[in-house]
Amino acid sequence: MRVILPAGTTETGLIDGISAAGAAPELMEHTPSADVEILAYGEPTIAPVTPVSPNGCPTPAAVTRAVREVVEFDLSVVDAGLAQPTAAPTVSLGVDPGVDIRESAAVPDAAAIFDRAHTYGSSLPDDELMIGETIPGGTTTALGVLTALGEPAGVSSSLPENPIERKREVVDAALEASDAAPGSSEGEPVEAIRAVGDPVQATVTGIAAGALEAGIDVTLAGGTQMVAVAALLRHADVDAPLSIATTSFVADEQGDRLGETCSRLDCELTVTDPGFDGRDHVSMNRYCAGEAKEGVAMGGALALVPDDRLDEVLDRFETVCARLGIDDADSEPEAERGP
Repeated sequence: MRVILPAGTTETGLIDGISAAGAAPELMEHTPSADVEILAYGEPTIAPVTPVSPNGCPTPAAVTRAVREVVEFDLSVVDAGLAQPTAAPTVSLGVDPGVDIRESAAVPDAAAIFDRAHTYGSSLPDDELMIGETIPGGTTTALGVLTALGEPAGVSSSLPENPIERKREVVDAALEASDAAPGSSEGEPVEAIRAVGDPVQATVTGIAAGALEAGIDVTLAGGTQMVAVAALLRHADVDAPLSIATTSFVADEQGDRLGETCSRLDCELTVTDPGFDGRDHVSMNRYCAGEAKEGVAMGGALALVPDDRLDEVLDRFETVCARLGIDDADSEPEAERGP
């Protein structure tokens, strides 16, 4: 199995109160670069931060890395608009960071990104792919494109309490700035991304469309951000079979809405429970309390784990956390640890 991880940034992630993917705004743009280093090497290398919440919840990259160390999988990282360099090997598609969606165009070159990503996806030699993402602020841009497409779907949050009203305010302002309205981009997915989306969406959608059209089985590994990608694909008239794999944390937050949306988009849904509630570890406790929930292909990676090896993954997750400097005995871990 090959996991493809497009990683990027959007200035939307810097809007106050919408994301927990970085404890401080000035450090948030380093989060995707650190995520891909953790997934590639097991810890950050040149990235100056380790993404950890003030309560001790590490980035989902730590979970996906634990899975990779136990069951192994091939990894391809795609630079989908990184604002900061990373030491992880990356595929470059010439993607720039995204603009605040409250500007007139969030991803001015969305069409060109989609086309390059489509070419990349269609050229892959694999029989099956799992595509994840890492981008702070991505659930807000997901709400933006879903609204522009006219899709009645909700979005999750990396925060314990979903600031959905704040996200709707941002999306309303973004639509107004782009002279758009709910449903105005129906059947025009690239326009939805250009107006109120992010560069990771353009990249994931392009890769998935190219791969599906080449006959490759595709699983979108993520939560409501991948629901938005599925909607973009369906609005692009891509009708091939499509799967979404996410965590029980997202499914529990979304309730029946997640399954109903996947059914409407004709997507098979897989929900994975990591079993964190069976361990007493600060990082697992924070996930169970509603932090992070999903990202960096976490739900999809967990779906690769045989039931009889899940305990190995949990043990390895504790090891990865220790490697990242998260001490289970430390009641007040330092968020976004720097050098």
